[in-house]
Amino acid sequence: MDRLALVLLIIGALNWGLIGLFQYDLVASLFGGQYSMFSRIIYTLVGAAGIYSISFLFRERRTVK
Repeated sequence: MDRLALVLLIIGALNWGLIGLFQYDLVASLFGGQYSMFSRIIYTLVGAAGIYSISFLFRERRTVK
């Protein structure tokens, strides 16, 4: 679950970077516009991944041997 959340956060961060630098929304371009059902699902998943990732701040770090 952690890796999936991280992948979705990376997708969201790259999309926001493209919007900020070039005013280009990659998710909307790939999935049929900003208000299409598929784009809204992707935006919702990225938002849920962000909320889930808040828990990363409060976890104990473990060393793996």
